Amino acid sequence: MIFKASPSPRMGHTVTAVDNTTYIIGGRGGPSEILDDVWILPSVGNTWSKLECCGDLFRPRHRHAAAAVASKIYVFGGLSNEGIYSCMNVLDTKNMQWSVLAASGEWPCARHSHSMVSYGTNLFMFGGHDGQRALKDFYSFDTTKLRWNKENTNGGTPSPRFSHCMFIYKNYLGILGGCPITENNQEVTLLNINHRVWFCVSVPLLSQSLCVRSSSVVIKDDLVILGGGASCYAFGTKFSQPIVLDLHSVESMFKYDRNKDGTVQRRDAISVVELSRDEQNGILDHDTKLQDACSGSLTDSSPLVLQLGKTYAKLAKDIMKKFGWLDLSRKVRISHDNGHVLFPINESFCALNAEEHINRNLDDSCTFGESLVFSEKKLVGDNLSLQDALIFFSSCNGSVMKDELAISRKPSKSPQTIMKELVSSLLESKGMPSQLLQQLPARWETLGDIVILPKTCFKNPLWESVSEELWPLVAKSLGAQRLARQGKIMPNGTRDSTLELLLGDNGWVTHYENGICYSLDATKCMFSSGNRSEKLRMGQLNCRDEVVVDLFAGIGYFVLPFLVKANAKLVYACEWNPHALEALRRNVSDNRVEDRCIILEGDNRVTAPKSVADRVCLGLLPSSECSWATAVEALRVGGGVLHIHGNVNDSDETRWLDSVVESISNVAKNHGLSWNVSVEHVERVKWYGPRIRHLVVDVTCRQI
Repeated sequence: MIFKASPSPRMGHTVTAVDNTTYIIGGRGGPSEILDDVWILPSVGNTWSKLECCGDLFRPRHRHAAAAVASKIYVFGGLSNEGIYSCMNVLDTKNMQWSVLAASGEWPCARHSHSMVSYGTNLFMFGGHDGQRALKDFYSFDTTKLRWNKENTNGGTPSPRFSHCMFIYKNYLGILGGCPITENNQEVTLLNINHRVWFCVSVPLLSQSLCVRSSSVVIKDDLVILGGGASCYAFGTKFSQPIVLDLHSVESMFKYDRNKDGTVQRRDAISVVELSRDEQNGILDHDTKLQDACSGSLTDSSPLVLQLGKTYAKLAKDIMKKFGWLDLSRKVRISHDNGHVLFPINESFCALNAEEHINRNLDDSCTFGESLVFSEKKLVGDNLSLQDALIFFSSCNGSVMKDELAISRKPSKSPQTIMKELVSSLLESKGMPSQLLQQLPARWETLGDIVILPKTCFKNPLWESVSEELWPLVAKSLGAQRLARQGKIMPNGTRDSTLELLLGDNGWVTHYENGICYSLDATKCMFSSGNRSEKLRMGQLNCRDEVVVDLFAGIGYFVLPFLVKANAKLVYACEWNPHALEALRRNVSDNRVEDRCIILEGDNRVTAPKSVADRVCLGLLPSSECSWATAVEALRVGGGVLHIHGNVNDSDETRWLDSVVESISNVAKNHGLSWNVSVEHVERVKWYGPRIRHLVVDVTCRQI
């Protein structure tokens, strides 16, 4: 098939199907050619076309992951020449509009070469590389609640890896291949999504293949693996041949079937293996006495323990650790009779026993059944199956009972505790007074990848003598790469930042907020996270076909919401701080709105345009009164809206609002304008200090 137009040659892109259309997103065309384009190929017509997408900025990237839920394609992470991403971009294929999600929950770290699949309305993401190491964390994302969750699973969790394959088959999620290339990565690891339990299947067919950056697709009961490979100076270049794996046989490896002659067979991914007569009798005996493991007196939410004789304790613990059945929030302990060990078990263990038809009596405890003969060598091997493990517990006369004590493990240490321990050890080693620990911070904030400490912490001059050792310890406790300390905003006209960089090479940082990319040198420009709600409110206005003037543009705090979110026709951005201007120019370019923004350098009382604006933003604190006359002159003759910021004592709010209306009315009158000036809305943004509130009043000016 020959296409008139098609995507350029690339690697590291994603291919996603939505309805009857295939979408290709991003990729890498060369060492410095990182792509951000989107191409589609409908099944009807077979004609490639390049999409012209709108909405939020989608940065060029490769080695990202994408998955579709309904009409939306979710893209997470990826790699570019600028770094590794941790944002979630969404392409709505109904209107071809990109957006950057602001989700809740435990957000994954930046990564590339990971994998992501959809299952119902959820996304699942595993592994990848964060620039320093391969990852093994496993996340889910609820697309209805917009919430990340770091999954706590049981069983043999896949080893850390990147550039691997991930697929969905029935109610299983599968992972195979990837780097580093180890024997484990020649297995297929499956997750029972309902029970959140992993198990591994050794597939000799994969041992001769190199499933790195391979593509995989499930067709009925077959997993088709295409391509993949690697090259190095040691063994040259190797590519994998296409592989077809029967997933039905993999799924069946834990199921026992009766043959016509009454014998029992266990099926695995490779072959059918006959069980011994002892194993058959044991299984058939349990099967004929089938009762629900979660019935009777154990159906409430009480925590449970598995009681085993001390003889089996070590082997049982190894097996339970292998399959992730231990409830790590409670302690293993000895029974009152000193003859048994009580293992705290989790819900997955109970669910699996119910599913595998392990018999239990329905009184205060449940005994698994009669003893079976097992060899220890078989049980400690890497190839131990889930069914073998369950039968072992039956053979040990294990009992499940309520955990009356429910002894909890100590909670994990907080960052404050870790910091105190590390810094305390440092002070002790240097012979410095422990009273200095009183200056440790109790709170902090983040801006991009910089953790910012309060200006009141570590102020004693003694800290300077150990600063080279101190700051890496503080950063380690907070999980930070760069560390800074807040300073006062300079009370000059340019409101420069005095942020002190404690650890790191420079202060330039990229921060994503409300789907907008802000870049700035945090040591020279201020950035207030407390204004997030107001920036969000400005972005929710309908400014289509409107001209906006921002008299105090800064790095684009409100300029960008007006352009990116509110779709303003044109924004005049007035600013005189050279550091803010550098960031502003970069931000309008990065967000691809430079064609709708005119930057006016200098004092707004001189540079601001006149009689052009539908609305004017005056975002200067503590007061913007110095430019109220300039704002009135910037509005059209017919009037418009002024967004006036100010710090106001909470007891003076009414008086301040009245004075704003009176002042704007007088300015308009002095300029020969007949306007009706009124308060349309008052936004209480945040507390700026004791009893001092940051207010924004929307003042409507209408020609009489």
